[in-house]
Amino acid sequence: MSTLEALARPLAAAWHQTGRTELLAAVLAVAYLLLAIRQSILCWLAAFVSSCLYAWVMAGAHLYMEAGLNVFYAAMAVYGFSQWRARGTRAELAVHRWPLRKHLTALLLVMALAAPCALLLHRYTAAASPFLDAMITWSSVFATWLVARKVYENWHWWLVIDSVSLCLYVTRRLYLTVLLFALYLVLIVVGLRAWRASLPPAAARAEAHAR
Repeated sequence: MSTLEALARPLAAAWHQTGRTELLAAVLAVAYLLLAIRQSILCWLAAFVSSCLYAWVMAGAHLYMEAGLNVFYAAMAVYGFSQWRARGTRAELAVHRWPLRKHLTALLLVMALAAPCALLLHRYTAAASPFLDAMITWSSVFATWLVARKVYENWHWWLVIDSVSLCLYVTRRLYLTVLLFALYLVLIVVGLRAWRASLPPAAARAEAHAR
């Protein structure tokens, strides 16, 4: 059996086992990314519906932490919508950058939150990768907040988060999810380029110099 056939079979099985609700949630998750790249406020509507559907799917699969995380994503979609919407004389929220020290502080905070969660997962559950799972969860929470605030570096966070997630899903043989996250990585690169064009000239020059 060739490598392609070995990959095709579990993908086909995963496709047939995927319910309509999960498929719709995945489609809306991709729509959210595409709309976020364009800085369309409709991205938060797609995110809200997708997150609600995923919360339902995860609860049905008895993955309660993942279900809770998607409830948080739905709440963040409401917050993101409110932040992106212009209110009277309030200027539209613009794409901006954070200094490196802020991101390092945020990383330390994420690690501080992930450590006790990882310990609990290790002690009380059969989690395959407790620390990675906890780090991915808390990093995703923070990166979602960065999107809501239109912080340019959210794309860098998502690039790392989704790359690690993809590798983790490969080890768990979640091949359909692997394909979805591979698509996410492509869209993240597109998002990086699109949001870079929206940066103020000085910030854009600093980004180009950093590269």
